[in-house]
Amino acid sequence: MTKKKQTNRDRVYAEQNDMLVDFVFDEKVAHVFPDMIRRSVPGYDVVIPMLGLFAERYAKTNTNIYDLGCSLGAATLSMRRRITQDGCRIIAVDNSESMTEQCRVHIENDESPTQVEVMCEDILNVSIKNASMVVINFTLQFIKPGLREKLLQTIYTGLIQGGILLIADKIVFEDKNESDFQTDMHTQFKRANGYSELEIAQKRTALENILIPDSIKQHQQRLSAVGFRNINIWFQCFNFAGICAIKS
Repeated sequence: MTKKKQTNRDRVYAEQNDMLVDFVFDEKVAHVFPDMIRRSVPGYDVVIPMLGLFAERYAKTNTNIYDLGCSLGAATLSMRRRITQDGCRIIAVDNSESMTEQCRVHIENDESPTQVEVMCEDILNVSIKNASMVVINFTLQFIKPGLREKLLQTIYTGLIQGGILLIADKIVFEDKNESDFQTDMHTQFKRANGYSELEIAQKRTALENILIPDSIKQHQQRLSAVGFRNINIWFQCFNFAGICAIKS
């Protein structure tokens, strides 16, 4: 019988801290990140495997696949294990050294044949070339709003015809009743996963200045502005959504 791998429990905000600073993806967060994101992001365990299905369908021979904001490499591994086309290369990028160090270990321990390059770099500085697929998984929300369109333009330019961009992010709602409902259910999701009211409140405070979500409409308008015409919502769970934009 295969023994299930144990993950480190997230207790980053479990103790009262009167000197909270903005959230950072440091070594402490990297140590508990798999537990943190699964208990914080509704549908995460659905989104990650689906990226593998997208890769199986859209990765093209002798092209690049980019995982921008790769963290520990969950999306990269999901795609790598489903790619059957020859000559593909995954480029996994994150600006946190703590994340990329562990990501490299996970890649080295995986036996899938597709080549992977892990880069510790700001994704705004990455050149996108010959890409059949680009993933920005729960990362665009951390980019300054004024820089998001520039990043998407770089991605659009670097995609081949028929290439896809996959964005998964937290979203906001224009209607107050819907916003209140989705926010309440997200909070309930975190409670159900064992987070205390203190943890929920302290993490919210730590994130409020750096995680700035868009509405679906804002995402669609920005994607249209850089050239995408085929834009599809493929996933939503409470206030998190997945968008697929295809370069046609």
